[in-house]
Amino acid sequence: MYQAIKEIIDSTLGVSSILEKPRDKSLGHFALPTFSFAKTLRKAPQMIAQEFAQKLENLPQIASVSVVNGYVNFTLSNAFLAQCAWEFLQGKMESKHTKSQKEHILLEYVSANPTGPLHIGHARGAVFGDSLARIGRFLGYKIYTEYYVNDAGAQIEKLGKSIYYAGRHLVFSESRELPSECYQGEYIFELAQDARESLGDTAFKNMESLDALNVFGRNKMLDEIKQNLAQVGISFDSYVSEKTLFSEWDSTLQCLQAHQGVYEEDKKLWLKSTEYGDEKDRVIVRENGEATYLAGDIIYHRNKFKREFDRYINIWGADHHGYIARVKAAIEFLGFESQKLEVLLAQMVALLKDGIPYKMSKRAGNFILMKDVVDDIGADALRLMFLSKKPDTHLEFDVNDLQKQDASNPVYYINYANARIHTLFTKASISMESQYNASMQSYVESLKDAPENLRDLLVLALGLQKVLNDAFEQRLVNKVVDYLYALAGELHHFYTTTKILNTENEKQILAVLIVVAHSITLGLDLLGVKAKVSM
Repeated sequence: MYQAIKEIIDSTLGVSSILEKPRDKSLGHFALPTFSFAKTLRKAPQMIAQEFAQKLENLPQIASVSVVNGYVNFTLSNAFLAQCAWEFLQGKMESKHTKSQKEHILLEYVSANPTGPLHIGHARGAVFGDSLARIGRFLGYKIYTEYYVNDAGAQIEKLGKSIYYAGRHLVFSESRELPSECYQGEYIFELAQDARESLGDTAFKNMESLDALNVFGRNKMLDEIKQNLAQVGISFDSYVSEKTLFSEWDSTLQCLQAHQGVYEEDKKLWLKSTEYGDEKDRVIVRENGEATYLAGDIIYHRNKFKREFDRYINIWGADHHGYIARVKAAIEFLGFESQKLEVLLAQMVALLKDGIPYKMSKRAGNFILMKDVVDDIGADALRLMFLSKKPDTHLEFDVNDLQKQDASNPVYYINYANARIHTLFTKASISMESQYNASMQSYVESLKDAPENLRDLLVLALGLQKVLNDAFEQRLVNKVVDYLYALAGELHHFYTTTKILNTENEKQILAVLIVVAHSITLGLDLLGVKAKVSM
């Protein structure tokens, strides 16, 4: 609806407008500020507003126009709203870009080391990335999702050693206390037991089997990570192995050297990252010839950019903030444009239960496992709560608040609005399917003389497309949650202040309420949440 009326107004006025929502709802559905045109048109905003209003008041899509302090306020006509609503129900949502203009995006997120189960810190970035991908694809962007598996280097060797010492306890009754340099937690002993069943007791006789234990542990943990993600509806188009990519190290290093991006000092190889804003140059090869963690990321980003996407989005934990400059410097020295890489940061989450910190998992040591929280509150509640705030801001909530059946619980509040609408249709003995199948002419006719409060509710329900566009372009999925919460609030207010069934306006009201339900259901679906039809 927003894009449709904007294009009509822009064509009529010969300008590129920005439409706002008036603070005072009685002024109209939209307000067009004219201040930005004063310099080019050499007129006072109030005069421009008067001229614009005269041109707009004859449009069939607009019911009324008024001018206040340089703003052109206008109300949309019932016929135009009805047409937009019918097209929305038919899945014909307008877009501000043609398909050919949509970017081809490589979105990488989660990418947690395959050395342990996913904890709650990983979950926020996982849910955010998946929802961003869902919204982008719905809007027509070509999005390819990827998980970078950090399966080379010290952390995998540490996992193998941890399994080895746990296995020594299981097979030879050695101390159950793992060395301090090992990963801790019951899951290590579970891995050791699985390795024993798969590889036999001989895998723990000496350290010659460490390579086999490294691979075994990596594969088992990656399988578990995939299961953890599937539990909240997340899957990836591809998983890329760091270990496999190291076959491209020599050619990557040659590329860096060709662009004069590295130098040798103190028997180390350094990246000249300060040339692109980093606080200091970074080591990419140690004295012993071993590549650093950064080297693996450089190889991976070269591999990414060689695949020629229009844009690359990485979702990292907030503790990686200082890592951005060095990676972008490497991209420049590889001969690519670093501005094509966009890094989004996700802050950690603080979970409470009954006002005290959520219990950490003994299985994984001092971590709150994502699986434990999902088992406790459900995938839908976890997703919606994790998406309720900007990803780069601190998030704290008490899981017991999700038991509340009031406006303080957005999971309940939004779903209850949808369930109320479904209940109304059931009581009216009218199938929602019939509303979806209605002809445009009959649908437009049913809203011909809709009252103001019903039109306002319809305008809000038709605002989903604009919200989705803004949420994706600004990378702020929480805007969708905020919108759904506001729409649910308007529905609840309308429901409690307006008699609906067995009134002369019943047909009109239900014709609008199905649009509200459609917006809630679609909005939740794009957040990875299944809308409830009964409560």
